[in-house]
Amino acid sequence: MIRAATVNDVAEIHAMIREPAKYERAVEQARATEEQLREALFGELPAAFALIPEDDETGKAVGYALWFPRVSTWTGTRGMHLEDLYVRPHARGGGHGKALLASLAAICERHGYERFEWWVLAWNEPTIDFYKSLDLELLDEWTVRRLSGEPLQELAAQAPAVRNQSPAL
Repeated sequence: MIRAATVNDVAEIHAMIREPAKYERAVEQARATEEQLREALFGELPAAFALIPEDDETGKAVGYALWFPRVSTWTGTRGMHLEDLYVRPHARGGGHGKALLASLAAICERHGYERFEWWVLAWNEPTIDFYKSLDLELLDEWTVRRLSGEPLQELAAQAPAVRNQSPAL
């Protein structure tokens, strides 16, 4: 079963975020707190949404998908960015990952989202193979860039004043 996450799932989602971080020996980089997740998913202005697959026999969460809307300036339409898709190792191969992707695709269809995109680590061959089995378009010509920490602060310090600033800015 796939269901929308509730505020009662925050602790479990937090734990599942940390599981692959531990595996990748990068747990110090997974700094999100439960309170931050609660605010992001269930605050006054949610920034993201999550789905939970449950084990049919136990009813326990075996993974999660966290996504948020985005916009394409080329198509003029909204789309979906999948930030995380995770299925616990003991539940892999049970169809939960495909069910999550199908549920997210159905959300895209329901809301008229023309694009459903996400990133995958180049070294994660099992995941890449799973995605290839679904006949997904691979965008090898795009590369990801990140600005964070001190370089982000230094660039921000150079910003001119923004006039007529909305609350989101």
